[in-house]
Amino acid sequence: MKMDTSTSPLVSIVTPTYNRADYIGQAVNSVLAQTYTNFEFLIVDDGSTDNTRELLEPVLADARIRYFYQENQGQSVARNCALSEAKGDFVCFLDSDNYWPAEKLKQQVDLFRNHPDYDVVYGDIITIDEKGQEVSRKNMKRYSGIIAKYMIRDNCVSMNTAMARRRCFETLGAMSGKRRVADDYDLWLRFSARFRFLYVPEFLAYYRVMDDQISSDKTRRFDSNWEIIRDFRREFPNAMSEREFNSGFAAFHSRKARYLASKGARREAFAEMTKALRLQPLTRSSWRNFAAVLLK
Repeated sequence: MKMDTSTSPLVSIVTPTYNRADYIGQAVNSVLAQTYTNFEFLIVDDGSTDNTRELLEPVLADARIRYFYQENQGQSVARNCALSEAKGDFVCFLDSDNYWPAEKLKQQVDLFRNHPDYDVVYGDIITIDEKGQEVSRKNMKRYSGIIAKYMIRDNCVSMNTAMARRRCFETLGAMSGKRRVADDYDLWLRFSARFRFLYVPEFLAYYRVMDDQISSDKTRRFDSNWEIIRDFRREFPNAMSEREFNSGFAAFHSRKARYLASKGARREAFAEMTKALRLQPLTRSSWRNFAAVLLK
């Protein structure tokens, strides 16, 4: 019997992987355990040199799973490879070292059904360590609605929890592929210029923190985030007011200043705070941040 796609739309799940044989089995099993079953699962092997393919071989008999192999080009290229093949009404991402609770897809499809005026649904993460032990359930502040003015300050959208309508990608494109770090921020920031986000305070993914993750390099992340927000301001000048842009840029410089101060780079930290104060010289938060950097 043909499934009624009005009540059970197809969901495309995108998983890039590179040498994650120790963890990808848990990621795949969490997808196969979903209570919502109308999905296609696109796994892109970004040139793994371990036994990833061998581990995946038994599950490839499932018609919902498609496996692609490419030479190592980075996870953004891998994600775009999958997105070019995706046929779903909705798209979501699962990194190969993370996994989902069993109700994740069903919860989000139901939320889209009940909130048709939203385009992206996302939630919170449970942080785990390399061994899968829970580290924290603490999450940053997240927002609903038109969230560009919050996103310009920092990325509040968790990639592994988000589900987006296909039309978002058709309108604004996929991963930019410009950077190997923080390309997810670039994607959600662009989407925030045109689409509405719905945050639900539910734990929708288990997020593994490891020393060898690209995202763990904070210096590279700050550099990438700066390029991202600068490009966004140039490409989407009407996404928010000039004041909101300045506030977001000041928040970035302040955050970077606090990080540099914590590493003992006082001269660089003061340079960042000077940039923040030039953008927002009259706000208490800028001077509080300046004092915090000074005390460090």
